[in-house]
Amino acid sequence: MSIALWIIRGLLALAFLLTGWTKTFTPMGRLGSYMVWVTVTPTALVRWIGIAELVGAIGLILPVLTGMVPWLTIAAAIGLAVVMVSAAVFHAARKDSREMGLTLALLVLILFVVVGHVIWVPLA
Repeated sequence: MSIALWIIRGLLALAFLLTGWTKTFTPMGRLGSYMVWVTVTPTALVRWIGIAELVGAIGLILPVLTGMVPWLTIAAAIGLAVVMVSAAVFHAARKDSREMGLTLALLVLILFVVVGHVIWVPLA
């Protein structure tokens, strides 16, 4: 189970690093061409979401990797779960089914990491 959690955390970290970087540093005009929802969202909120995803991605890996305050990995996963629940509510309100699939898939994987580290492979 520990290996499965490492693999899932690694894939989630990669996904959130990529999307977080994009939301944080891509000009809004270009970002709006492939993330339509950003055209109706304030720029500051899009940037804030990107930063939250970057910090969450780092938090999924770094604490466990270094052995320093490993419970922060669970905190990072919970933080990303909050971001994904918020995204699901936002996309549901917009009836944006295209975005819902990925959002819910990421949420399920994040919750697997939380449950995995709380129940199956507890972190110190």
